[in-house]
Amino acid sequence: MPVPLLSRPRGARTATALLSGALLLIAAQSAPAGADSPAAPAAFTAHAAPSAVQVNQLGYLPDGPKRATVVSGSATALPWQLRDAAGRTAASGTTTVRGADAASGQSAHLVDFSPYQGTGTGYTLTVDGRTSHPFDIRANLYDGLRADAMSFFYQQRSGIPIEASLAGTAYARPAGHLGVAPNRGDTAVPCVSGVCDYTRDVRGGWYDAGDQGKYVVNGGLAVWQLVNSFERAKRSGHAAALGDSTLRVPERGNRVPDVLDESRWELEFLMRMQIPEGKPRAGMAFHKVHDAAWTGLPTRPEQDAEPRELHPPSTAATLNLAAAAAQCARVYAPYDAAFAARCLDSARRAWAAAQANPDVLAPGSDSTGGGAYDDSEVGDEFYWAAAELYATTGQARYRDAVTSSPYHTASDVFTPHGFSWQATAPLGRLVLATVPNGLPATDLARVRASVVSAADGQLSTMAGQGYGVPLPADGYVWGSNGQVANNGTVMAIAYELTKQRRYRTGALETLDYLLGRNALGQSYVTGYGEHAAQNQHHRFWAHQYDASLPNPPAGSIAGGANAGLQDPVAQEKLPGCAPAACYIDDIGSYSTNEVAINWNAPLAWLAAFAAERG
Repeated sequence: MPVPLLSRPRGARTATALLSGALLLIAAQSAPAGADSPAAPAAFTAHAAPSAVQVNQLGYLPDGPKRATVVSGSATALPWQLRDAAGRTAASGTTTVRGADAASGQSAHLVDFSPYQGTGTGYTLTVDGRTSHPFDIRANLYDGLRADAMSFFYQQRSGIPIEASLAGTAYARPAGHLGVAPNRGDTAVPCVSGVCDYTRDVRGGWYDAGDQGKYVVNGGLAVWQLVNSFERAKRSGHAAALGDSTLRVPERGNRVPDVLDESRWELEFLMRMQIPEGKPRAGMAFHKVHDAAWTGLPTRPEQDAEPRELHPPSTAATLNLAAAAAQCARVYAPYDAAFAARCLDSARRAWAAAQANPDVLAPGSDSTGGGAYDDSEVGDEFYWAAAELYATTGQARYRDAVTSSPYHTASDVFTPHGFSWQATAPLGRLVLATVPNGLPATDLARVRASVVSAADGQLSTMAGQGYGVPLPADGYVWGSNGQVANNGTVMAIAYELTKQRRYRTGALETLDYLLGRNALGQSYVTGYGEHAAQNQHHRFWAHQYDASLPNPPAGSIAGGANAGLQDPVAQEKLPGCAPAACYIDDIGSYSTNEVAINWNAPLAWLAAFAAERG
C-alpha cells in the first residue's frame, strides 16, 4: 500500500491510502466490545521529546565515521565529551557550528569523534550539559541488523507457515492465502471482470507492506535488491556472510546461500504471475493480486476472507519480471542450474512480450483493495531489463537495446531523490557498472563515472545539512526512508568502484540517520535503539490495536518522515511539522509509519555492506 516518492510526477495513490485509513478507523471504532474485538488504540503524542544530542542509537564502527548532531542556537562552538559506560571521558573536543537546517527547521552543531577507535558498549555523548542516548562502538555492530532486516522477508511470506523456531513464538502463524477457509486464494485466483476467463495459481511471494497485496513492480525491485546484495558481497569476497545457514529461513542447510533461498520465494511468485502460452498477451505479467476490498486492521493473513483478484497485465510489471528473472539466471546458475534456466526462459518471454506490448500502463484509478502502482513512463524499465539480459547473456540484441535507450546516455538518470519502483533506470546503470559485460571501454567508463558522480552529489547534499542525510529538503515524501537507503546503496557501489573511503563514509552515515541521528532522535528500525519505532502500520504486527498480536519484529523499517501528511493520524498530530519531523510512531499513520518490502530491501543491503570486515 505505500505511496512512492514521486521524483517524476506520475500520480500518487492518495485516494487508495485514504480508503485504507477509513477502513482502519472503522475497524477500530465500530467493532463491538469483547475479547475478539480490536482494542481501541492508545492515545499518542506526536513523538517523544528527543534528546538534543542526536546519535546513531545502535552505535558506530571503530574504523567508520562517528558524527552526531546537536540542536543548539549557539553561535559559538560548544564543548563535548565522549564518555564510556563507567562515565570516564574517552574523548573530548568542541562542536562545529552548522546553523540553520532547512529540512528539520532546527539550528545545528556537529560533533565529529571519528578519530576515537576504542570499543565498548554504553557510550554517551554530552554537549553543553545534555546527553545522548547510549550507543556502542564495535566491529560486529551490524551483524544482528543484517540478519533481522533479512528476517523481515521470511515473516512477510505468503503461502507458508511462519515457524516459531525461526521467527519466535509471537510471530508464528499459519500459512496465509492458500485457499483454506476463510481464505479464498491464492491457488486459483480469477481476474477482475473483463481481463481473463481463467484462474491462476499465484501462491507464494511476499506480502508487499502492511496490507496483504502482492505487486509485481514492488516485488521486482525488492527481490532485485536482495539478489544484488549477494552479488555485490560475492564480488567483495564476503558472500559467506549471506551463505547457507546464516539466516533464519526454513531452507537453511540446502547448500544454497540463504539470501538466495529467501529471494527465490518471491521469484517463484513473480513467474507465476506470467501469462501462460496460448493465452492473450502470453508472456506478460499480471500487475498485481490482492483483495477485492480493503481489509481492516487487524487481520491475520489466514483469517482474510476477502476474494482475491488478478489485475490486468502491464508493461512495467512485465519488465520487472524480465529484469529480476534475468538477474536470477546469472546469480543462481552456480547453485541451481535448472532454476536459473527457468528464470532465463521467463525473462526472455517477458522481454518479447513487453516489446510486443510497449505501452500497456496500469491505471492510477485501480486502487480498490490495493495500491494502484501506476507508472506512465516505462522506458526506464526497458533499459533496466535490457541491461540485466545483456549482463547475463551477452547477446547483441540486448546490447543494442541498452545502447539505443535514451536512458543510457542521459545525464540525469540519478536524481537527488533516489531510485524507486517508478524510477528504475539507475538499476540498469548499476548493473552495467559492476557486472562484467561487453560494452566498449569508453562506454563502460562513462557508465561507472555516472555512478560515482551521483554519489558525489549525495555527499554534497549531506555536507550541506545538519543531519547528514542523502536527501534534499523537499524529498521527505511517502517512503522517504527507502529513498535515503537507496541513495546509501549508490554510495556503497561508488566505494566498490573507486575504493575511496568517502563513499563508504557516506553509506555508513546513511545508516546513522535511519538509526537515530535525525530531527526526532528516532530510530526508524524496530528493536534498534533506545527510542525505536514499535507501532508500524501492519495488519498482523498490530499490538497497538490488539494486545494479543505482536509489535513488528526487530529489523523492520518505517516509511519515515512525510511532509504530505496523507493519513488522518498524521493530519491530526503533525500539523505544521518541518519536513524531516513529519513522522509519528502510530499504527494509524500509514503515510509515515507503514512497512514495505522495497524499504526493507535497501536496509538489508546496507546492513550487509556495513557488517563486512576486513
